[in-house]
Amino acid sequence: MVKLWELFSKLKNVMQIDKEQIEDLNKSGLANHKASFDFLANQLTKQGHEVDGIVKKLSQFQIAVPSWALGAGGTRFARFSYQGEPSNLNQKLEDVGLLHALTQTAGSVSLHIPWDVPEDYLAIKELANLLNITFDAVNSNTFQDQPNQKETYKYGSLGDRSKAAREQAIAHNIEVVKIGEQLGSKALTVWLADGASFPGQNNFQESLKNTENSLKQIYDGLPLDWKLLIEYKPYEPNFYSTIIQDWGTSFMLANACGERATTLVDLGHHLPNTNIEQIVATLMYKGRLGGFHFNDSKYGDDDLTVGSIKPYALFLIFNELVYGMQNNPQNPELSWMIDASHNLKDPLEDLIQSLEAIQEAYAKALLIDQDALKEAQKRSDVTLCQEILQQAYRTDVRPLIQQASFIAGGAINPLEAYRTLEVRKSLISERGTDSKASGL
Repeated sequence: MVKLWELFSKLKNVMQIDKEQIEDLNKSGLANHKASFDFLANQLTKQGHEVDGIVKKLSQFQIAVPSWALGAGGTRFARFSYQGEPSNLNQKLEDVGLLHALTQTAGSVSLHIPWDVPEDYLAIKELANLLNITFDAVNSNTFQDQPNQKETYKYGSLGDRSKAAREQAIAHNIEVVKIGEQLGSKALTVWLADGASFPGQNNFQESLKNTENSLKQIYDGLPLDWKLLIEYKPYEPNFYSTIIQDWGTSFMLANACGERATTLVDLGHHLPNTNIEQIVATLMYKGRLGGFHFNDSKYGDDDLTVGSIKPYALFLIFNELVYGMQNNPQNPELSWMIDASHNLKDPLEDLIQSLEAIQEAYAKALLIDQDALKEAQKRSDVTLCQEILQQAYRTDVRPLIQQASFIAGGAINPLEAYRTLEVRKSLISERGTDSKASGL
């Protein structure tokens, strides 16, 4: 445990963007922003929208940043590091703090264990408090073997035929929960890589039974105010079968565990052209949608910038989310998180773009006239149903997002502010050109 004066000394050297810097940057674009916002607000008010209420919802909407997305991502073939990457947990929190200062929408971080085990919990919590960020769901890792690990996960973990491997994986998840408790987290995310790459490799029923029993033991070890988020994925790293391959299997396992176990939807974890918005609607209706991992893709689990490939699909998903949040009180409060891999871009710039895309889809969904849509559906007026959705989608809602950021103390244009302040240059100066993100 560091002494208090040592802790204070460390916190003094934390890289931050202060309010005065953001206010100065906002001054130059404030007149143009006000003109754009006033024009849009006037149009929306005439259409019957309560603009202040929409802006308030946008300003309160917080999205967790994953600790592993703060460095350059990679592929199965190579990883090309980006200069000034955060090489430890303190620096990762600094980066999230920078994002939050600029956008006011990145108010929490999701840690991946064992990549992000704090060396000093007091110091980490004090740093997070200084940066005005909290700790979202903690993520376990049973898809990699760690140094000095007794049992291998080469052929599986929670669903493996080896009892010793299963027990080791269960113990790891329980340990992750204990780490999260010390930080104030309230959820555990389990993504299981278990499966088979060749026919006959596993017995499907035995693997599923083992997984269910393991998840039940983990669930029983959760604090009563925690929820379990069960992720699913159709393939990768195994290419013949994955034990938790779809939302139905995740839903079934959540039901087997208990009411605080839920399904987590990752936008990249679906086969091409899957109707994700229908999955969202079904899970919310059943009260089992626990959270989201936002990203985008063209072919598979590409983990691209949110909204860069399929922005209309994202909008349709948010239509169901907004409807569900208004009409499904049986569903728990949702956990929102980005899960992306930045192979070519500055990771922080990519995250700023993703945060804006999520806000944009949310804002457009809030503009859908749900009453008019329901009436059109009752009359089977298919054309009008489409028009109602597309009227909202075609609206340029950026002034609403900028206003939400502005009133919360963020930058009107976060990406422009990031570049004007030369944040990456400062990070490189502080950390060096060879600094590499821990974890991946």
